[in-house]
Amino acid sequence: MTEENKKPRPNANYKLSKPDGPNPAAEENLVFYYNRERRLEKSPQAVRDLYAEKKTGFNLLRPLIADKPRATVFFTIIFMCAAIIIVSIVTKTGGAYLLEGNRIEVSGTRFEGATIVVLTKAIKKNTVNAYTGAVDVAVSCPGGGANSGANGVVNGGAGEDYPVFYHRIFFSMETVEEYRFAVPFDAPEQLLILQTEKNTLQIKYKPE
Repeated sequence: MTEENKKPRPNANYKLSKPDGPNPAAEENLVFYYNRERRLEKSPQAVRDLYAEKKTGFNLLRPLIADKPRATVFFTIIFMCAAIIIVSIVTKTGGAYLLEGNRIEVSGTRFEGATIVVLTKAIKKNTVNAYTGAVDVAVSCPGGGANSGANGVVNGGAGEDYPVFYHRIFFSMETVEEYRFAVPFDAPEQLLILQTEKNTLQIKYKPE
């Protein structure tokens, strides 16, 4: 059947919305009624702010300090974290002393008129030639050395006399070593003196 003999369609007189074939000219004249900017003009402020944030890119800090209350909470948290870090560092290193490349920590426990002294030695990191050998130890009360008598008795400054306790320990090449010894008094505050061939270290501590 040729094109001339083809029966006409029943709706041949009606204009179809979509032509049977491609019509580039008609497609170019199409009008789109959706306008994002016009829609956002009628949207709430929160929606517009959200769209503005998406348009400028992701920012983690901006939502945390968007207003005064959130900024106050944010900076308070930062300040507290910094304070905790500083306190932890000071607490960790505040009771440590150095003696010729060795890190020294001292603590004590009072028990039935005596004191159990615990001395911990650890070689400081990145130290090549930390001291090893004999270390003379003397334990008394703070300020007592100036009032020591010939018999080795120290005036504790509170109406009591405390003897000077002498001891000797040896630092080896072990990274960490712990020494325990008892002194024959339980003063609330004590002075421990460590002496090597070249240096002297004085440490005040309060037994528990």
